[in-house]
Amino acid sequence: MTMEAERTLQDEEVTRLGDLAAQLRVDSIRCSTKAGSGHPTSSLSAADLLAVLISRHLHYDWRNPGNRANDHLIFSKGHASPLLYAVFKAVGVVSEQELMDTYRQSGSRLQGHPTPALPWVDVATGSLGQGLPVGVGIALAGQYLDQLPFHVWVLCGDSETAEGSIWEALDKAAHYGLRNLTAIVDVNRLGQRGATELEWDLDTYRRRVEAFGCHPLVVDGHDLIEIDEAFTRARQATGPTVVLARTVKGKGVPEVENEPDWHGKALKPDMAERAVQALGGVRQIRVTGPRPEPAPPVASRAGEPELPKYDKGAKVATRNAYGDALRALGSRPDVVALDGEVSDSTRADKFGEAYPDRFFEMFISEQQLVAAAVGLQVRGYRPFAATFAAFLSRAYDFIRMAGISQADLALAGSHAGVEIGPDGPSQMGLEDLAAMRAVQGSTVLYPSDAVSCAALVGQMVDREGVSYLRTTRGKYPVLYDNGEEFPVGGSKVLRAGGDVALIGAGVTVHNCLAAAEELTREGIDALVIDLYSVKPVDRQRLLDAVRDTGGRLVVVEDHYPQGGLGAAVLESLADLADPVRVKHLAVRGLPGSGTPTQQLDQAGIGVTAIVSAARALA
Repeated sequence: MTMEAERTLQDEEVTRLGDLAAQLRVDSIRCSTKAGSGHPTSSLSAADLLAVLISRHLHYDWRNPGNRANDHLIFSKGHASPLLYAVFKAVGVVSEQELMDTYRQSGSRLQGHPTPALPWVDVATGSLGQGLPVGVGIALAGQYLDQLPFHVWVLCGDSETAEGSIWEALDKAAHYGLRNLTAIVDVNRLGQRGATELEWDLDTYRRRVEAFGCHPLVVDGHDLIEIDEAFTRARQATGPTVVLARTVKGKGVPEVENEPDWHGKALKPDMAERAVQALGGVRQIRVTGPRPEPAPPVASRAGEPELPKYDKGAKVATRNAYGDALRALGSRPDVVALDGEVSDSTRADKFGEAYPDRFFEMFISEQQLVAAAVGLQVRGYRPFAATFAAFLSRAYDFIRMAGISQADLALAGSHAGVEIGPDGPSQMGLEDLAAMRAVQGSTVLYPSDAVSCAALVGQMVDREGVSYLRTTRGKYPVLYDNGEEFPVGGSKVLRAGGDVALIGAGVTVHNCLAAAEELTREGIDALVIDLYSVKPVDRQRLLDAVRDTGGRLVVVEDHYPQGGLGAAVLESLADLADPVRVKHLAVRGLPGSGTPTQQLDQAGIGVTAIVSAARALA
């Protein structure tokens, strides 16, 4: 082949890619205009990037989205969903009718922001700054666990680079040398209300990317040849790459190009018609991109692990039981663990010591901690991520979005409540139960002893959705026999009684037991319930307690009064015809420092306070 012929072929390919990019723009305009809402201008700026990617570099079997060898495509800028759905139409998995008639409509798979309701979407996006951190988790799985050559491509917006989570992601990508990860930043200069912080200052973007240990590739985001060359280099790189693409928001539609007041606005029908015609009209190009090589079969899972055992009456912290149980679960090759540089406190280090190849340290980057767990579960792993309960609040939006993604992951929050003692309120998780209960589809567990903790950890590994386990810093007596079952949604009666019910979880169960002993000496017969499953809560047990005690309940929790154990109890009983008398003991003031016993007493959830509350009801 002569050089002239080679150049002609290249020109033909460029023309084909340009036609595809025009189709993606046209379809983005058409579906959003038909819906009357959406983000077409944010889609138009990235159309050239996606045309090149899906045609030449994204190795994906669209008819088999479960193929383990497929590349991953994540729209971190999830508001550009018109472009993503236009891509799905171009590759033949979404029909013209579905795109045009159902986008953003009730019951549609083509929601305003992408979710895994579509099998080609790994995770829900739309809360900016999340797609790239999740991509890090997927890339970790590919490079270190699957050891497959798939690549992770993440389309980011320039506005979301103001999010610290983007830089946490790049930092961890560089730390782990993720050669299979490429961020594509659509630098179109305009955000929601005007110019972005850096506008088109590509040099500053480049220097920031380099400072975080990643390799920047600066391109004209509308030059198809430059884009193709950058993607080729990214796939061949020895570390994480960031394609910084200078683009124009609204590209291809002169009426809205680089105009600041078109973010999140669909084009009116007359304007859309002019734009479609200017772009060459409606096309029906079908793309067949590169396919991945077949992946080897997944190794069979090992047998059921043997959970740790403890002597009844021995004092063991539930955080220790978490570490022991997690290490036991490590016999399963699909179990992985992550921690936020506190593994010697959460006791996740026990897993790390036994299975270092499946333990990932995220350091003090709680957003990345949760995001990496979400990414790992995309690849079929069962991640456990741990840090102090208080610090999970930094990652709450990621936890919330994990619920929307219907992700299956286990979170463990240690050092919860005033029980931790002298460290003071900055270290005390006092909001975590409320926060975790509010997550869609979540499970919230708070064991009182080592046996129940180990049993619950054993169930979390295969539980759907986001599961949260609250563990205790201090050592408390083992209450249960080894082998006893603790079904999620259940509870335990530790002491029978008919005068008043004392309901606790975690550390307050032990205070309730001590209070019941004192009440017995006063002639008051107290029922003690360990409500270890905070969500779902054991409604039947609570109804039985109401019946047996005449509706006299004392609920005790090492948590602020809003949204925790007391709220779970009262919500479950809200529809009773007869009123229930409830004393709700919770942490109502701002704690300080002190011993655990002092803290519990000063918060009004110690033994004396429980006895007083029960006495008032009985």
